Amino acid sequence: MRIFLTIIIPLIFFGCQQERVQPSVLSNIQVEKLPSQESWHSKVTFTDSGKTKAILFAGHIRVFYDTQETLLDSSLKIDFYDEYQHKTSTLTSKRGRVDDATENLFAKDSVMVVNDSGVTITTSELMWRNKDRKIVSDKFVTILSPKEKIQGYGFESDQSLRNYIIYNITYISKRDTI
Repeated sequence: MRIFLTIIIPLIFFGCQQERVQPSVLSNIQVEKLPSQESWHSKVTFTDSGKTKAILFAGHIRVFYDTQETLLDSSLKIDFYDEYQHKTSTLTSKRGRVDDATENLFAKDSVMVVNDSGVTITTSELMWRNKDRKIVSDKFVTILSPKEKIQGYGFESDQSLRNYIIYNITYISKRDTI
């Protein structure tokens, strides 16, 4: 037993004294530019008093606590719901950004909003305002409904696309002439 302990104790001691392997660290990474949280192929459900208000789908989400923003990439889709939890409209775009302080969503690049009655809005960029749940843009928009096609610059609408305004109309036609 003594011989066994005489051999084992030095092995344990020298085994603990060996130099530990340190992982290599890339020096060109700027830590302050890294997201606080990151996720892929995500589904986020927004509720209020137990009722679904919206469901967000994104291929890539990056949350930055320091700048209070969330970046959404790789196909963004948001389904909006009414007070009865019926899906009323769907917003899609290639990318977006959420201002975490105001909870406003900025959708960019190939933006399309479609409601359940066939009204479609296309534009390059829009904002969903959280405080009044309105969709707004100052960019060129096309609104296609079952009855008409309207184009212009700047618009405002409720998130279900039931009541909308185009501020500077450049084109309007009846749907049967399209």
